[in-house]
Amino acid sequence: MLKRLKSRMKRLSAAEHQAPRRVAYLVCGLGNPGGQYAHTRHNIGFMAVDELAKRERIALRERSFLAHWGRGTVAGAGVALAKPQTFMNRSGGAVVGLLRHLRLSPHELIVIHDDLDLKPGRLRIRPRGGTGGHRGIESIIQALATDEFTRIRVGIGRPVSDMDPVDHVLSEFQQEEEEILLLCLEQVTEALRVIVSEDAQAAMNRFNAT
Repeated sequence: MLKRLKSRMKRLSAAEHQAPRRVAYLVCGLGNPGGQYAHTRHNIGFMAVDELAKRERIALRERSFLAHWGRGTVAGAGVALAKPQTFMNRSGGAVVGLLRHLRLSPHELIVIHDDLDLKPGRLRIRPRGGTGGHRGIESIIQALATDEFTRIRVGIGRPVSDMDPVDHVLSEFQQEEEEILLLCLEQVTEALRVIVSEDAQAAMNRFNAT
């Protein structure tokens, strides 16, 4: 009996370490749900959250608030990682629902999304700003009635030919781009660690110049 009790207490202690009660940040990666979009450029936000979840051992088990999400720890801070399961242009509904549930403000929101105007693999961190033509960001700004939330913009580049930009963002990463993609996802992970352990300015100083 005592042995079973000690074992249960140990499991509970480990669970508390992985999922702290106080969540300080909501980290939301943008993308489109469905297997046909899984490896497309527009889904770099989903890929980044999946990579973060793997590296930080955060299980995205929750299925609520129009999102797949989970709680854990990044660089000592309690975070919730989320992937909205609406389409990109309706991301705001999931973000608002999660912020209310977690009792967080827009200032405690970090959004990871693709950016056509950055070269592939480049990052830009911003504490606020406009939509930049991104429909997911537009939806979030409309839902929150503010643009004051942190963004990690991930470059996917513009099409090199006369391809329509819509077709470009919905195209898949090619095999020769895999190395850049993996390095980029690693940088996003490091940038997030800096943001939650220091602040967005520190991350801007380190990653916006690269």
